[in-house]
Formats: sequence, structure tokens, C-alpha cells
Amino acid sequence: MISHNDKQTTPVSITSSEELSPGIYLIGFKRTFDFMAGQVIGISIGENDARRLYSICSGDKEDDIKILYKVIEEGYLTPQLSDLECGDTVWITPAGGEFTGEPGPAVWVASGTGIAPYYSMLRSGLGENKILLHGNRYLEQFHFFDEFQEILGQDYIRCCSGESGDGAYHGRVTAYLEEQNDLNPGLKYYLCGSADMVVETRDILIRKGVPFSNIISEIYF
Repeated sequence: MISHNDKQTTPVSITSSEELSPGIYLIGFKRTFDFMAGQVIGISIGENDARRLYSICSGDKEDDIKILYKVIEEGYLTPQLSDLECGDTVWITPAGGEFTGEPGPAVWVASGTGIAPYYSMLRSGLGENKILLHGNRYLEQFHFFDEFQEILGQDYIRCCSGESGDGAYHGRVTAYLEEQNDLNPGLKYYLCGSADMVVETRDILIRKGVPFSNIISEIYF
């Protein structure tokens, strides 16, 4: 994600690191600060290194902070993160950002690891009356599937562009939205994922009558 060089960093020790599917990792460390579900933190390997922003992927009352990320081979930070083991140190900033969840009906739209802030919101008790559209290329990439389905039921909609599977819409999130003729313009629509997905989804929503003011977005780079 984007650089984040304007805040002081604190060292923390990695307590867990797991490859959930090829190239997708979940790392954790002990929580020593408060945050709001949906917020981000900056991470660097060294104290004075350039930082990158990542959404917190855990509930706001949990003992550990979890971070979900995809390894970008040509990227600056993620190849280094994937080599870390328990006991290794990273440097983090305080939590910040305004892409935060709230009670009440809303639609969550995610692509790829953009699911992280919604998982934080779900684990923080904000899943009631939410609809989640989650897009991925492969079925194995729908991490946290069981928890989302248990709480959201039929309001958890997987959109898989690369393969077909039981209960999954075969196509991109944007294709699914294009087919919907009854979108509620009074709801808030949260968008988190690649720039292309966010921009295309926003345009679809506006074209279908959703006010720009009801669209809240977070772009992953």
C-alpha cells in the first residue's frame, strides 16, 4: 500500500506468520494500542525504512493485531515480510484512517486482500445488517469464508472470476453489480481493493442511482 512516513514507529515482535494460500500471508503481533475497525497501520522492516499502509485484519478487542497481505514479487516490502519468522521485529505506526465501520445496514465490497478491514469489522461486532460482495480470481483465496458465511448467511456473496464453484457467482464483483437492478440508494457502500475495482464499482453505483456521498472507498496498491 502507500507510503506512510509522517508518524513515529514502535518495534513489535512477530508472534505468528501463516501462508493462507499461495502468496497470501497473515502475520500477527501483540496488540498494545486501541484502534477502530477498518483502520490501517504503517509497517516497515527497519526503524527508518519507508513504510507501507496495511489494514488491520482482527477485531478491536482481540489480543493480537493481524495483517493480511499479498506478496508482490517486485514490491518493496511484502517479499521481506514473507521471510519473517516468529520473534523477528517490524516497526509500526499508530492506527489511523477514516475507512471505519459503524452499526446499521451497509454494503461492503472487497477484492482480494481488501477483505481485511471487513474482517476486522466483522470480528468487532459490526456484521449485523451487512451485505458483503467479495471478489477473487480463485476459490482458495476466499479466506475467512466460514466466519463470514456463518454471520452474514446469504448476504455473503463470493464473486469468483477464474473458476466456478458451488454457491459462488462466476464473474467479477463489478459484473455482479451490473446485473443488479434494485440497489438501495439509501445505503452506504464501502469499497476496498484495487484502484481499478474501486473506480469501476463507484461508477456503476452512481449510474444506478447511489449518491456519491454514500460511497466510501479505500484503495489498495
